[in-house]
Amino acid sequence: MTAARPMLLLLHYDGGLFAGWQRQTAERTVQQELETVLARLTGEHVAVTGAGRTDAGVHALGQVAAAAVAERWHPGELVRALNALLPPDVWVERAQRMAPGFNPRRDATERTYCYRIGLDEGAHSPFRRRYEWAVRPPLDEPLLARAAAMLEGEHGFRALAAAGQEKAHWRCRVAEARWERSGSGERLEFWITADRFLHRMVRFLVGTMVEIARLRRPLADLSGLLDAEDNRAASPPAPPHGLFLVQVRFPASCYADE
Repeated sequence: MTAARPMLLLLHYDGGLFAGWQRQTAERTVQQELETVLARLTGEHVAVTGAGRTDAGVHALGQVAAAAVAERWHPGELVRALNALLPPDVWVERAQRMAPGFNPRRDATERTYCYRIGLDEGAHSPFRRRYEWAVRPPLDEPLLARAAAMLEGEHGFRALAAAGQEKAHWRCRVAEARWERSGSGERLEFWITADRFLHRMVRFLVGTMVEIARLRRPLADLSGLLDAEDNRAASPPAPPHGLFLVQVRFPASCYADE
């Protein structure tokens, strides 16, 4: 058998026509598309592991996956071969050899997500509505900023995530959380970086903060939700199509010396 080493794949994808990242029996997924193409290129099944299991409809500008491929594959050649066969809603930006045992899900130290909200009528354009949640203003932006600031640090996020998860613990350390205007000011973006994320956590956070910014619930509610035991008091999660996985970070020891 040809020797194989872990290869990092930096991925972009439009999640609109996918049932999420993780392979499913009867649904189209990003993992499945990658494994199918790698099997065509190598003549054998190659398992692909992703750094984050994005939900149906969620996009990526910086998803990281790893696959063990034969040494004969130069990273640049693998990128060209993959992009020649992958469907148009998945693109490999680059590939890089990694140290033996590299696992992007286990080894990631931080992930960054961005959630986009469109505030103007143009948010309903077919060229934007797949990638932004169209929200009718006004939104109290100073309240959004105060809400985001409350998230920084270590908290329990069980009340701001999907129910039914099996976790050893519910605590996440948020390094940064902020709202900012983008484009020509017609869009708000929520940026959050943390050591780990629970299932639908970013969407629950955005949904709750938007309700606060619409003055439909007090800011103090967010403080009460942090470290709460269930999500019954959370606002409905924001829709998936505004969410992007932007970046995943790893320690230097994960990278191969080449």
